Amino acid sequence: MKINISRQHIYLLSLSLLLFIFVLIFAFAVLIPEGKAYRIQRTELKKDSKELRNYQNFHDETQETLQTLKSDNRHIINAFEASFDAHRFEMQHKSYFTNLNVLKIASMKDEEDFGTYEVNTTSKISTPTSFYDFLDAVNKSDWIIDVNFPIDFKRDGELIKSSFTMKVYCNKKEDTNATASESVDK
Repeated sequence: MKINISRQHIYLLSLSLLLFIFVLIFAFAVLIPEGKAYRIQRTELKKDSKELRNYQNFHDETQETLQTLKSDNRHIINAFEASFDAHRFEMQHKSYFTNLNVLKIASMKDEEDFGTYEVNTTSKISTPTSFYDFLDAVNKSDWIIDVNFPIDFKRDGELIKSSFTMKVYCNKKEDTNATASESVDK
């Protein structure tokens, strides 16, 4: 019995066998080791993604808390940024007193990032309740003011003279224009 296979079929069979061997070698030499590396990188990516989500959630919560605090304390933040004007202070709070004088004592040593200075006030009031109304108004004013005790009250006829000191806190303002002009001159 003689097997009759054409030459084309032999070429085709040998080429198919050669391609099959090439595919097997490629699969075992390249694909399988890269698949293991891919699985390792995929698990690392999942860990990193989870960590990123945790940090992102923390960032979002912190940002939300910051925005809430900023909106709740906007008046205080603006008060720290406002510079103290004694004349304006007298005009705003003159209604509580018959006479109000604000005199700056001396510039005190700055505390950390805030400039502070003491103000000595002498005033004449008709009743102590107007002084307490004044203290309530100071709490709602445009500045951060700390009224220092003791507060001296002295009767002068029908009026009461009061004398007290207060600290005014404000942010230090750095003059960037002065430093810029100095660097241009050099």
